[in-house]
Amino acid sequence: MNTEFHKINLNEWNRAQYFYYFTKILPTGYSLTSNIDITQAYNAIKNKGKKFFPAYLYICSKIISEEKEFRIGYLNDELGYYEVLHPSYSAFHNDDKSISNMWTEYDADFEVFYNNYIEDQKYASNHEIMAKPQMPPANNCMIGMIPWIEFTNYTPIPYAPMNSFFPIIQAGKFFEKDGRKMMPLSITVHHATCDGYHVGVFFNKFQEYMNCPESWMK
Repeated sequence: MNTEFHKINLNEWNRAQYFYYFTKILPTGYSLTSNIDITQAYNAIKNKGKKFFPAYLYICSKIISEEKEFRIGYLNDELGYYEVLHPSYSAFHNDDKSISNMWTEYDADFEVFYNNYIEDQKYASNHEIMAKPQMPPANNCMIGMIPWIEFTNYTPIPYAPMNSFFPIIQAGKFFEKDGRKMMPLSITVHHATCDGYHVGVFFNKFQEYMNCPESWMK
């Protein structure tokens, strides 16, 4: 599993002043939500007899692996960035309507990642708070979906000081618009590491990958 970590030299980092300002002077995080046209990718995935949710996890993780600002964190009290973040998500239990945490090892190859996800589903029926016997690695990122709600905004509310810089991503209930399948998508980030530009890159890349599934799906 990829847990490679690279230290950041604060004396050379171009975001050092912004990082200090948004962690020490004015700690700030923010959320943005956009509607994504998933028609092309959804149809391509279903035509192959595959599930959309792991594809959604893969695309989020792929974009994160391409943009360093989303992978900044601490390891042994040293600031740096991981090579990748592995997606952490919820397994829903229909019997008692509870959830358990799941995670899947990220791989740049969609087929490998998809198979990793399918293999992990053998734990999905476990009702413990952590469904898998292995704890998630430190470089894991929360990527969820609330398929019952067609929301226009999603904002996690922390009840403790913000000390994590990994994004929180949440998708909502699909809906139809002008004959297209749409999905609300929210991302919450820490301003110390991500500006509006970086969130814009995330949304633009997500839409591009949804428009061109052939670029990442065999």
